[in-house]
Amino acid sequence: MNSYDVAVIGSGPGGYVAAIRCAQLGMKTAIIEKYSTLGGTCLNVGCIPSKALLDSSHHYEDAIKHFDDHGIEISGDVKVNLEKMIARKTAVVDQTTGGIDFLMKKNKIDVYEGLGSFKDATHVNIAKNDGTSEEIEAKNIIIATGSKPSNLPFITLDKERVITSTEALKLKEVPKHMIVIGGGVIGLELGQVYRRLGAEVTVVEYMDRIIPGMDAGLSKELTKVFKKQKYKINTSHKVKSVERVGDEVIVKADNKKGEEVEFKGDYCLVSVGRRPYTDGLNAEAAGVKLDDRGRVEVNGHLQTNVSNIYAIGDVVKGAMLAHKASEEGSMVAEIIAGQKPHIDYNLIPGVVYTWPEVAAVGKTEQELKDAGIAYKSGQFPMRALGRSRASMDLDGFIKILADEKTDEILGVHMIGARAADLIAEAVVAMEYRASAEDIARMSHAHPTFAEAIKEAALAATEDRALHV
Repeated sequence: MNSYDVAVIGSGPGGYVAAIRCAQLGMKTAIIEKYSTLGGTCLNVGCIPSKALLDSSHHYEDAIKHFDDHGIEISGDVKVNLEKMIARKTAVVDQTTGGIDFLMKKNKIDVYEGLGSFKDATHVNIAKNDGTSEEIEAKNIIIATGSKPSNLPFITLDKERVITSTEALKLKEVPKHMIVIGGGVIGLELGQVYRRLGAEVTVVEYMDRIIPGMDAGLSKELTKVFKKQKYKINTSHKVKSVERVGDEVIVKADNKKGEEVEFKGDYCLVSVGRRPYTDGLNAEAAGVKLDDRGRVEVNGHLQTNVSNIYAIGDVVKGAMLAHKASEEGSMVAEIIAGQKPHIDYNLIPGVVYTWPEVAAVGKTEQELKDAGIAYKSGQFPMRALGRSRASMDLDGFIKILADEKTDEILGVHMIGARAADLIAEAVVAMEYRASAEDIARMSHAHPTFAEAIKEAALAATEDRALHV
């Protein structure tokens, strides 16, 4: 039997980073993955493939809508070759997962392919795909088994017409009308892919706004932009049935008045969140406790009730974000090595990769109001930037929330071009507990989208934005 200092169950952004960091710190490390490729949901059927399709569809939309404005004339029709677009996405995934294979070899991490399950607190059984099994021993074990798409109990996912995000990444045709149940990150991103390619898209959301977990101002702005892009957005709608009849899907819901409404399309994307995935883990054999939502219970050090077993990423409480999982992977490795790392969960940024992009870090206005914290707000519109006019990316704004007395930045919320990259400046500033005036007095290159952060900081500092 092979013995290790650390065994990691799951090879997503949390698991593989944990394994690498353990190896860097001198521990003999193994990683167990049930699928034939490493990288988990993010690299295989999540973050990476969805961004590949978002980029491809963005190029197509630019070609048919914006190239002429830039003086680029195309003779003949611009056509979508969906098969080729999906093939490019697959190539990106293959290259990225192959990179993880390389990193495992580079760091001398043993990779086991198969379903890992606990025999007890120090032994893991690996049920291999060829029907054989193997057992390994580890002093410490990290659970990094991630999450799977959630569903509503009355919906039958046939994975042909009633689909999850996994199937939406490999459709063989552009839908005529895609109904998206759920106005969160995943549904909006994949909805935008197919809207750009010509599909009619109807979003049906239970809450009173899309991206309900983010600042209300971002929800309002993104709704306005999406309506310009001819989305049909239905908030405060409770879906009560989804039925497939031949190649048609019929969704029935009650609106906020309690009236039944019906939506008909040829595809229905069910995007109602994700659930922690512990199927087959046999956690009870190791004595590991799960909470009432199926998550692994952990303390502030991501340690379970069994002292040598840890859990990270989507399988524990907190935001289901790849970068959050990676931070936790590094943290656990360093804790096992005797170090004292720390994560400030308030400063884990969230991003929606639509266009315009949406990004945020820290507290929302509602959270500050609920906590009774006096704050001031500075906001700057992206259309006031020279860089935005040059690139024709005029939608959106950046908002900075700062403590009314100390001027410390408490939250930054943005929607606009390259917001996914711009949010890093806000994270750095808040990690160092910067004030709005600190950012306002920093030089930002001109012309850039980042100037909007400086202007929003100026707006929060005695309302003295320069360019609006």
